[in-house]
Amino acid sequence: MSSVRVLVGTKKGAFILTSDGKRKQWQVSGPHFGGWEIYHMKGSPVNPDRLYASQTSGWFGQIMQRSDDGGKTWYQPGLKPGEPEMPAFPATAPNRFLYDQSKETGKPLTTHQWYDGTQHPWEFKRVWHIEPSLTEANTVYAGVEDAALFRSADGGESWHELSGLRGHGSGPHWQPGAGGMCLHTIILDPKDPDRIYIAISAAGAFRTDDGGKTWKPINKGLVSTQSPNPTAEVGHCVHHVAMHPSRPGVLFMQKHWDIMRSDNAGDQWREVSGNLPTDFGFVIDVHAHEPETLYVVPITSDSLHYPPEGKLRVYRSRTGGTEWEALGNGLPDRDCYVNVLRDAMAVDRMDDCGVYFGTTGGQVYASADSGDNWAPIAEHLPAVLSVEVQTLQ
Repeated sequence: MSSVRVLVGTKKGAFILTSDGKRKQWQVSGPHFGGWEIYHMKGSPVNPDRLYASQTSGWFGQIMQRSDDGGKTWYQPGLKPGEPEMPAFPATAPNRFLYDQSKETGKPLTTHQWYDGTQHPWEFKRVWHIEPSLTEANTVYAGVEDAALFRSADGGESWHELSGLRGHGSGPHWQPGAGGMCLHTIILDPKDPDRIYIAISAAGAFRTDDGGKTWKPINKGLVSTQSPNPTAEVGHCVHHVAMHPSRPGVLFMQKHWDIMRSDNAGDQWREVSGNLPTDFGFVIDVHAHEPETLYVVPITSDSLHYPPEGKLRVYRSRTGGTEWEALGNGLPDRDCYVNVLRDAMAVDRMDDCGVYFGTTGGQVYASADSGDNWAPIAEHLPAVLSVEVQTLQ
């Protein structure tokens, strides 16, 4: 019988939740890396026992962790025998982005900063999102803050930047959103290995069709009324983008405001917010077996990061947007003032699709019937930053 593994990153460690195919009884392992912020964890589709975790501390910086036994043990790739764990990830920034500022300021450039040709500073802060390759066990991508995309071909032992993204002409004009200038979404096209989608807060969405050498903004149709130029090529605060693997040209987006849809690989977007009580939120996901079934969690507004009227609800559309229904059976019906962050929802691949999400209040909720009924599978955790799911044979 298949089983399910839920990877939960929180403000104070990582947790791994496991269950059999019935998904009624859950075992909780953790905290792993207790006290550290785990921005994201994700497993390899090629080798389910290969897990990656982004471990971050305001004191000690960024560390990437890897497990090859499903999370039982972890180690930091790239360390030499006997070498203490230390954040070496930023030092991999390519030399062409380094700029010796000592002549002007008398201060040497740290490994946490590098500069493009315009001497625009880019500070490495953390890894927001990890995306293992769909076909190669040792290949993995990392989206970082300040916004940049890195790739490793040796399981995280070494990294190099896909510098064409920041080399795009709009790069020096990108601005941070409220959460920072983070590259938070990476989507790999299962039918075209050279096509990758990414999203940046608050620059927008981009696509490469040549494996990361060149990129194009894909923001036509997005309107950001709070910006000086509401329909600019870049400058849109995209919160998350989702895609069903059977239709890699169809994308769904949760923007700062608006739920959006593209049927042509992002070349044009249209709004599908429909009858939602509010179209502000952070997460969006797609049913495992129904490409037109979407899930979002509406939040009151960009200043009130909690559910409308204090009622936690997931909204589902079975029509690819516009028509939405509230799903609340088993969810708090009053006095609930949590948020659900951009990477904190995922689905499993069981025959009856399971949907999972985590809250800033430390709850992880699951539905084993596509969202009709919900129950907490973990409570009293630190604030949840990310949720990913593996369906195991």
